[in-house]
Amino acid sequence: MGSAVGQVPEYIEMVTRWVKQYSRMPCIVKLTPNIADIRKPAEAAKRGGADAVSLINTINSITSVDLDLFAPEPTIDGKGAHGGYCGPAVKPIALNMVAEIARNSETHGLPISGIGGVTTWRDAAEFMALGAGNVQVCTAAMTYGFKVVQEMISGLRDYLDSHEMALSDLVGRAVPNVTDWQYLNLNYVTKAVIDQKACIKCGRCYAACEDTSHQAIAMKPGRVFEVIEEECVACNLCLDVCPVEDCITMRELAPGELDRRTGIKRGDYANWTTHPNNPMAKAAE
Repeated sequence: MGSAVGQVPEYIEMVTRWVKQYSRMPCIVKLTPNIADIRKPAEAAKRGGADAVSLINTINSITSVDLDLFAPEPTIDGKGAHGGYCGPAVKPIALNMVAEIARNSETHGLPISGIGGVTTWRDAAEFMALGAGNVQVCTAAMTYGFKVVQEMISGLRDYLDSHEMALSDLVGRAVPNVTDWQYLNLNYVTKAVIDQKACIKCGRCYAACEDTSHQAIAMKPGRVFEVIEEECVACNLCLDVCPVEDCITMRELAPGELDRRTGIKRGDYANWTTHPNNPMAKAAE
């Protein structure tokens, strides 16, 4: 049952009940990402008796505009409309929504089929680790042919064997580690470290940090780039823009170690709900 049934939870529940009443076939409700809270339609599908949910469907999008015709592309008789955005670009959105359903107490145990940018075995494994019991492939098959699925199966099998793990052990394994931002440990402190032997002196880390972040990287003679630890806030931007794998890493400060930026020693676990700058801290306690 596709997401065309609508986005209103009550409607999804009603249609799901109809399908279950008049069909002996399994009912898998496909959920649209074009909604504020993916948990609500998933809860409605479960109340209606759905055997599973699949997600995500495509995202409403306009990919480009023809600047001669002044119409969205592709154009039909001078007009254009939104289309469905899919493929690797939607994978982060799909992973988040799968995880939201998997960790929601109201939909706990509801089987999930993951969709959205599954191109390699690693993509499939990530969906499964976040709660999907299986995945679906479309864009990758269009691009590379059906043989890409066999490559995914082979890669996933090798991964499971190397970790001495059954597929059932993988499904949902990362869900307990997904939390909300306010519960993240504010006393977990890291600092960027540049491996000078691996550095190719491209300067991308320096430009990104200098122009758009915290000016925490210095360029020394000979284009040697070093982290200014007193300024580093561990935003990870330098790591993200570096083209050399593992050239930039994040070093965790040990408990009790001095953070040279704040002048405070790293403490034990604390989160935003108890932070003194949080006006709701007392209520949160």
